[in-house]
Amino acid sequence: MGLVPAASMYSARRLVILDADGTTVDAFSAIEATFSRHGMTLGDEERFQKRRRLFKYFGGLREFPANLKKQVRKKSRKQLIETLTDVYREETRLYPGVVSLIQALIDAPDIVVGIVTRNVCNEPVETMRQLFARHGVGVDALDFLIHVPTKEEKTATFRAIRERFSINPALAYICGDEHKDFAAAAASGMHPFMVSYGFEDHKRLVKKFDVPEEIISRTPEELCARVRHALRLPSEQALCQISA
Repeated sequence: MGLVPAASMYSARRLVILDADGTTVDAFSAIEATFSRHGMTLGDEERFQKRRRLFKYFGGLREFPANLKKQVRKKSRKQLIETLTDVYREETRLYPGVVSLIQALIDAPDIVVGIVTRNVCNEPVETMRQLFARHGVGVDALDFLIHVPTKEEKTATFRAIRERFSINPALAYICGDEHKDFAAAAASGMHPFMVSYGFEDHKRLVKKFDVPEEIISRTPEELCARVRHALRLPSEQALCQISA
């Protein structure tokens, strides 16, 4: 049985880990645009959210046969990834409120904040750097930006980040959009903020994976408000009043 760290071994800071695709980044629009440029159909967002991860990038049952033919050759898959990379770097958007939230987290002296991504683009860290830079968020201001390969679980990464900065698990939070984010947060002793506008919808999270409704945000604005409230950051409304 492992030893529990004494309170004095922890930093006084708090930790926020932000997921990229589907939580802070509008991944569906990026994938949809990429598919379209290769003569493929992704299907609507509602069905996209219900698919198993394998089918996220192949389309649903209606789209799968035609899409598979276009992706079966190695050259075709390479071209698809190259297009997706360009779309992310040059066009893809962050969800409403995310830029302001990230800046508030960066500005808070007692908060460690960074991004974890499982992006399938070429050079995913560089891709995220360019995407966030277009929105005025310099990743150098973050405490970390980490890519986790799709075959790996996030639990070890979450735990390693928390231990690297000596954060008390009670003061550590993750923001994610898939049931695996919820499971990884629990397994690493952290508190999850979940969203249902990303890769998995509200019903799938609650009914299939028993994610508590109380911790799920249905919109990006709701997520940003919840994080601000939990970490005692000024609301966007309050900031607008101050600037006025």
